Amino acid sequence: MQPKISIARLHTLSAVISALLLVTALSSCVSQAQPSSTQTPGQILVTETIPPVTPASDEASATSNPLPSETPVAGIPVSPPEEASTNSEPAYDPNVKDSWKLLPVIPETISDAMKQLYIDGQKNGNNRRAFSKVGDCETSSEFFLKPFDLGPQNYNLGSHTDLQELLNNFRGSFGRVSLAAKPSFSVSSVFSSIWADPAQCNGEYPISCEYKLHRPAFALIMFGTNDVHNTPEVFEKNLRALVKYSLQNHVVPILATKADNLEGDYRINETIARVAYDYQVPLWNFWRAMQDLPNTGLKEDQVHFTYGPNDFDDPEAMQMGWPVRNLSALLVLDKVWRDVAAANGEYY
Repeated sequence: MQPKISIARLHTLSAVISALLLVTALSSCVSQAQPSSTQTPGQILVTETIPPVTPASDEASATSNPLPSETPVAGIPVSPPEEASTNSEPAYDPNVKDSWKLLPVIPETISDAMKQLYIDGQKNGNNRRAFSKVGDCETSSEFFLKPFDLGPQNYNLGSHTDLQELLNNFRGSFGRVSLAAKPSFSVSSVFSSIWADPAQCNGEYPISCEYKLHRPAFALIMFGTNDVHNTPEVFEKNLRALVKYSLQNHVVPILATKADNLEGDYRINETIARVAYDYQVPLWNFWRAMQDLPNTGLKEDQVHFTYGPNDFDDPEAMQMGWPVRNLSALLVLDKVWRDVAAANGEYY
């Protein structure tokens, strides 16, 4: 534990930076101006086929953008396992309503399929020191993980000092501006070239551009708040397409449940958990991490997170949504990274 003078200094310096970022971060969570098109971020149903990206040295064209097909990815499960799990995690049955609520915030085990996916990704040029953030305004926010690339004066790991190895390994990814995370994004937005950065993506989709340029080994995928106006069928089809595209590119996807319940019946979190189960990808049950916080860690609008500094030793700070989001994100990334890396003979 750091001495009190260090924590006091942490708060002083962090407050200055936080004040500068606050307006930008919070204003970024309101709907952004739309491009001059009749298409909005949530109105696309993914239906076509998109090939995986190729390494940067490949001369193949990157401007052709068909979308993910329904063809199963070789070696990746597309249906629930036939046998019951033998691990100690709570039993999850996708056919039982609300059983996802019992799943732990951080998965206790990582599937063999994901370990093999990581190994294949290393053989195909993915960067073991990179992860991508894929999602909406609370994913692209300056508050989400960026402070961990700005130096230890911006955070206090407290009892979680072992996370420093994670911060060292993925330095540069925490503060990186993802090409596949923007305000107002729904799942379908990452498959629309309208929303791609024209300076970097050359007519590609945001997700294909992000994976091609960053070559991540992992992706934190956080959607749902802006999908409440879609039908459940459209949301699930689009989410499955995103997971399949990640698998095709040997990127380990980490799906997150959302903290809000704008839809009123938790159907979006039900879907997220079911898709994670079907593909045996890690589930970060962020919803559960927020349940014991005042107002479940949400502001009065019941969408955006309450703010506190990333001081994981401060009980008051840890009653706020943002530090809990950041800590749980670090913990799930650390769990998945260490487990799949060990399967590849990497130990940290």
